[in-house]
Amino acid sequence: MRIAPRCLVLALLLAAPAAHAEDDLQNRGHDPFFQISSGVANCPEPAGPRISEAEWKRDSHHRIEHGNHCWVEGRCRLPNAFSYDDEIAETAKRRLQWMSIHVPGWKQNTTLWVTIWQRWMLVQGCVAPGYTLAPFMTALREVPDVERFIDETTAHPERGVPYALFRAGAVVPGGAKTPASPVRP
Repeated sequence: MRIAPRCLVLALLLAAPAAHAEDDLQNRGHDPFFQISSGVANCPEPAGPRISEAEWKRDSHHRIEHGNHCWVEGRCRLPNAFSYDDEIAETAKRRLQWMSIHVPGWKQNTTLWVTIWQRWMLVQGCVAPGYTLAPFMTALREVPDVERFIDETTAHPERGVPYALFRAGAVVPGGAKTPASPVRP
C-alpha cells in the first residue's frame, strides 16, 4: 500500500498542533506574576505559574478545593483564597514603590520575580553576592492578606537555582538541563 505524499503532509500538519499543545505553557489561572528587578545578570527566569494544558486539567480540582479551604476554615473574608491575589499584587507593587525609597539598593542588587497564588507570595530570583536581602524581604512580607511568604532566591545562580525554570536549556539545581517545559522542584 502506497501513501500519497500529500496525504502524508496533511497527516503531519494535523499532528503538529497536538504535539505543540504540550509545549504551550500559559498562565492558565491568571495568577499575578511579574518581574520586579533586573540588576543581576544571567539570572534564570522562573517558570512562574505557566503550565501546560494537561497540567491545568490535572490540577484544576485540587486548585478549586484548595482555594476554598480558607473560607471553610474561617481564615478568609472572601469565599476563595484566589480572590485576594489581584489585590495583593497591587498592594505589593505599591509597597515596592515605597521600598525603592526606603530600602536602598534592592533594584540594583537583585533580579527578582513575584508570583501571587492563593494568598501566597513567592519571590524567586538572584541576589548579588554580599547584598543583605533581609530588610527587603521583611518589608515585602508586610503586604496585607499574604498568608504565606516563600523566599526562593540565590546569590549563586551558577550553582543552580531553587525554582523551576521557564527557558529550555537553562541550568537547574544539580547542573542538569531542562526539557522543553519547566522543571518543577
